[in-house]
Amino acid sequence: MTNDRLSSLAQCAYRIRRFALRMGEVQGQGYIGQALGYADVLAVAYGHALNFRADDPAWDGRDRFLLSHGHYAIAFYAALIEAKIISEEELETYGSDDSRLPMSGMASYTPGMEISGGSLGQGLPIAVGMALALRHKNNPAFVYNSMSDGELDEGSTWEGAMAAAHHGLGNLICIVDINNQQADGPSSKVLGFEPLADKWASFGWHVQRVDGNHMPAVLRAFDTARQLTEAKPRVILCDTLMGKGVPFLETREKNHFIRVDPPEWQQALQVLDASHN
Repeated sequence: MTNDRLSSLAQCAYRIRRFALRMGEVQGQGYIGQALGYADVLAVAYGHALNFRADDPAWDGRDRFLLSHGHYAIAFYAALIEAKIISEEELETYGSDDSRLPMSGMASYTPGMEISGGSLGQGLPIAVGMALALRHKNNPAFVYNSMSDGELDEGSTWEGAMAAAHHGLGNLICIVDINNQQADGPSSKVLGFEPLADKWASFGWHVQRVDGNHMPAVLRAFDTARQLTEAKPRVILCDTLMGKGVPFLETREKNHFIRVDPPEWQQALQVLDASHN
């Protein structure tokens, strides 16, 4: 792990946050807290870990990245822009009629979007099926399932976790964003999920828990997950801060879905730029 690599990924995360804020300004609202908090994870995914071809998003050898939490679409589009899979100019169409960037992720609209997420708890069972199919085809690609801590409330998540371990899916990596926020309040109060690492381990998974906003830790976790030789699925539990990088958004009491006053978008960009320089 070199300083140059970490610096490059930090730049990538900064641009992902900036693209997300610009899209949020188009609609004046959205899941911007998640986008800012998850940017470091997406930067490592698309700036380091994943095999893909920007000019051929359907390339059969690609690693599949499933956005189970479809409401994170604004964050994912920012990552796709950074990865050159979609153009920066398209962000101005975010959430508009006939846009390829709807406010919730839709596979039929957006290049690089593997599934239509949003019905929480669907991603991991789909990922299990994809990982099994790739193994049967002798395709060495990895399947990444990205999900929210709110999806830990869903029985389908744990059915998928049990099936993945049963089938020894060493080509499956699950990433859980633990920001302790969901629509009905703090995730840990809606339905307590700790001790989370122990739960995943008891289901037969290789578990890592990291600070999802600490780039070296995220980078090491992704590399470890790919390099593990055991025939077992891997999960990376990422503790993140909603609104990361914009202090006045970090401290909002309810930031699952944020309505931001028009002047605040430019203020957020200025704060982000100032902290980056």
